[in-house]
Amino acid sequence: MKQVVQNYKSGELAVLDVPVPGCKPGGVLVRTAYSLISTGTELMKVSEAGMSMLGKARSRPDQVAKVMQSVATNGVPATYRKVMGKLDSYTPLGYSLCGVVEQVGAGIDDVKVGDLVACAGNEHALHAELNWVPKNLYTPVPDGVAPRHAAFGTVGSIALQGVRQGEPQLGDVALVIGLGLIGQLVVQLLSASGAVVVGVDPDPARCELAERLGAAATGDPASPAVEAAVAELTGGHGVDQVYLAAGGGSNQPVELAAHLSRDRGRVVDIGKCRLDLPWNAYYEKELDVRFSRSYGPGRYDPEYELEGRDYPIGYVRWTERRNLACFLDLLARDRVDVDPLVSHVADFDDAVETYRSLKDGELKAVAVLFRYAEQEAEAVAEAVAEASEVAVPAVRRAAASAPARPVRGPVRLAFVGAGNYATSMLLPHLAGREGVELSTVVTTTALSAANAERKFGFRRATTDLDAVLGDPSIDAVFVVTRHSSHADLTQKALLAGKAVFVEKPLALTEDELAGVLSAVERSGNDRLQVGFNRRFAPLLQEARKRFGDRTGPASLRYLVNAGRLQHGSWYLQQGSEGSRFAGEGGHFVDTASWLLGADPVSVYAVAPAGNEDLQVVLRYPDGSTATISYVTTGPAAFPKETLDLVADGKVLRLDDFVRAQVYGPEKWVSSRLPKARDKGQNAELAAFVRAVRTGGPMPVPLESLVATTAATLAVGAGLASGVPVTLAGPR
Repeated sequence: MKQVVQNYKSGELAVLDVPVPGCKPGGVLVRTAYSLISTGTELMKVSEAGMSMLGKARSRPDQVAKVMQSVATNGVPATYRKVMGKLDSYTPLGYSLCGVVEQVGAGIDDVKVGDLVACAGNEHALHAELNWVPKNLYTPVPDGVAPRHAAFGTVGSIALQGVRQGEPQLGDVALVIGLGLIGQLVVQLLSASGAVVVGVDPDPARCELAERLGAAATGDPASPAVEAAVAELTGGHGVDQVYLAAGGGSNQPVELAAHLSRDRGRVVDIGKCRLDLPWNAYYEKELDVRFSRSYGPGRYDPEYELEGRDYPIGYVRWTERRNLACFLDLLARDRVDVDPLVSHVADFDDAVETYRSLKDGELKAVAVLFRYAEQEAEAVAEAVAEASEVAVPAVRRAAASAPARPVRGPVRLAFVGAGNYATSMLLPHLAGREGVELSTVVTTTALSAANAERKFGFRRATTDLDAVLGDPSIDAVFVVTRHSSHADLTQKALLAGKAVFVEKPLALTEDELAGVLSAVERSGNDRLQVGFNRRFAPLLQEARKRFGDRTGPASLRYLVNAGRLQHGSWYLQQGSEGSRFAGEGGHFVDTASWLLGADPVSVYAVAPAGNEDLQVVLRYPDGSTATISYVTTGPAAFPKETLDLVADGKVLRLDDFVRAQVYGPEKWVSSRLPKARDKGQNAELAAFVRAVRTGGPMPVPLESLVATTAATLAVGAGLASGVPVTLAGPR
């Protein structure tokens, strides 16, 4: 299929051939009929991409701050690879469309194949021929609403949420500053609610359009006519609400808002404009400044948007989805008219030229639509409705007859998942490696697969997992997806006879772990490696060698300064993705067990009330102990990982994989010069590829992988019971 993409580093726009997205549970696959270009938001993004690196940094200081934090945590080289990888990737455009349901995922019962739906979301309602859209980001289109009009659903929801924040009442006088796409919709919604509207914009054509759509008066922000109109309509008191729908770097909109507001009026920010509030003006009138967050409640909440967990209507009347449905209902009842806003309809194949014309100012437009087929969407709907629903193919589960057979020729690898970790920490070490061929990349989103195919040289990209599991030429499968899918995908790959590299965690529950072991038993295939990379770190390996053998029990302290997660991180989705420690704690358990040369026999875990900090004590067969302090409340400037191992009158100290020391009969100190943090990914991958090529043992015994996973899961059980958990040993 085709999709509009942009390279943020170079500014290049393209219509790219990408794989069709998979139809996951909890959503629908939609064939786009019309998608809407946001002439404000999208053109701002397109313009930013054309800036120099310095210009990009100045325009996004929030991202610069994140980069500096990453430098402090991960070092310059790793941060540089991550940033350049993100910049030099294709990113999608678009967030508002109308299309026809082509496939229905499991758990969806409110629409069927052939239904016309309006879709929202800058990750799901893209300028693409097909999109997978989760339940709370689509809604059926009412009878009588044309598909090209329903494509306005998302921007209509943005305008509607802004109006709701202003709480207009019958007879109120409202001022709308900025009469672009959102501003024109706000004018109509306010008029429909019984408010009297004054519009402000420097463009006379937009002012004229707003008056045709219901504004009582309009004018240039510098014109005395606007102030005169407000005085006449309000008896000199000032407007009840101001809606900021303007963009740009001028502070004029917020100053004008204060000047024309009544005492204790409301100012609602909908657009992205400068907000240097003149303190005296806002203080003296005690103005109520409110922000309108996108489409409404649910926005940026992954449990709502991705998992389909609705908010009870008794507590949250207007959510994203209910706003979307409400706007479509207003269209159906002719309370809002979007047809006069359509300045241009372009064929989807002409997307690049359309963006160029908008950016260069050749095309003056309030709203531009992409049309994806010559026929109207109703005709598409009829054709799709007559077709039978596409069934999801079953995964072929063929057991490997000789899983340890050496590989002749290059080791052919497939990746399932191509997110940040895969593209910044794994694939750069594999791309171009002698004796390795990157065969296939599988993702659920088409663009991430296409990006990985382009950047790392995969032979093909797809969203079809069966294309990998059923391909006898593929020797090994990398599972680099979200945590909740690791165990299931690992089982499928093992049953298909593949060697498997799965990023941590191997499993999130004991049942999932048992399922993986059952797959090993059924298939006879134990060719499994979990991404516990720290034991492969060259600095730690050298320090362990310098420490030497020990004769008595050891005491190990491992401080992990994990830090707080950013709002919206999928790591916070504990209901589906497990606790944070269940997701990454295996790293630290494995490192401790490797240093102590054994698997733990018991786990004791405690946590302070009110935060995510953990203290985990592991006990080993010879009496050694390891204490893992996993804290989220430490300062960001402190190193992320520090480790001390004490035994036989010797101490090994590791400082964040940058420096190491051994104190004993002979003191050893690694180089004090700053160097990149090497946490062992490259060496781990080399060991895995070598094992696959030669048919030799996997880098870490299966028993150790299982013991580490079981100990990590036992932390949750220990927290719940408050007593030590005895581990049953290898299963």
